[in-house]
Amino acid sequence: MGWFEALILGLVQGLTEFLPISSSAHLRITAALAGWQDPGAAFTAVIQIGTELAVIIYFAGKIGRILRAWFLSIFTSRWRSDPDARMGWLVIIGSIPIVVLGLLFQDDIHTTFRDLRLTATVLIVFGIVLAVADRVGAQTRTLDDLTVPHGLGFGFAQALALVPGVSRSGGTITGGLLLGYTRAEATEYSFLLAVPAVLGSGLYEVTKIGEGTSPPWGPTILATLVSFGVGYAVIAWLMRYIKTRSYLPFVIYRVALGIALFVLMGTGVLDPKAGPTF
Repeated sequence: MGWFEALILGLVQGLTEFLPISSSAHLRITAALAGWQDPGAAFTAVIQIGTELAVIIYFAGKIGRILRAWFLSIFTSRWRSDPDARMGWLVIIGSIPIVVLGLLFQDDIHTTFRDLRLTATVLIVFGIVLAVADRVGAQTRTLDDLTVPHGLGFGFAQALALVPGVSRSGGTITGGLLLGYTRAEATEYSFLLAVPAVLGSGLYEVTKIGEGTSPPWGPTILATLVSFGVGYAVIAWLMRYIKTRSYLPFVIYRVALGIALFVLMGTGVLDPKAGPTF
């Protein structure tokens, strides 16, 4: 991987990580259309650390309060009823599904799940599911209503993003809307829930950078830095957008992109397995 390729992929990661359109799918599609080697699951996981650092900085005050209260709740009983401590435990509980499923399907994550036919399918299917959730969800609950079962529900929805095309934010937001949470609350929790999952995944995959067909360290670091800067701007925009707008534009985009992929693959313009070795 060259520096220009890393720059483009970093921009794509930053622009798409927090929107419900799947950053991993866009990295995969961008590389395939440009005729580049598939950057791979390890590269994708590592540069997501950049966008997750953007989340940590944007929500620094809230995350700091959660960490402090959660830590104190371990040793002091009076802190266990604190809302921030409770949120800390719920983030941990919600992270369990993606850890378990990520380990169970780690081989498929690097191979089978990266087939563009699967990517196109889930872009369309989960786009439609998001539209339904945004339409029928009660959107009355806040994070104060979050329970352990709901936390696990969010977590399983997030774990679906192990398949490129589902979208980590899209999956958790859809799950939250179906559970009756408001757009803003579901989106905020999706950001908080992603922090341990993305950082853990990135650190787990980091040793693979520079080995075999994985990109070298230099371009990977550049892509991570670019994704951080762009991702921060996208978070700020999205949190304002969802207060007054629906997710319909993203649904239309997902369905159109999925159909376009099928057309490109059906006409032989795009190889569904371009890049990786299955």
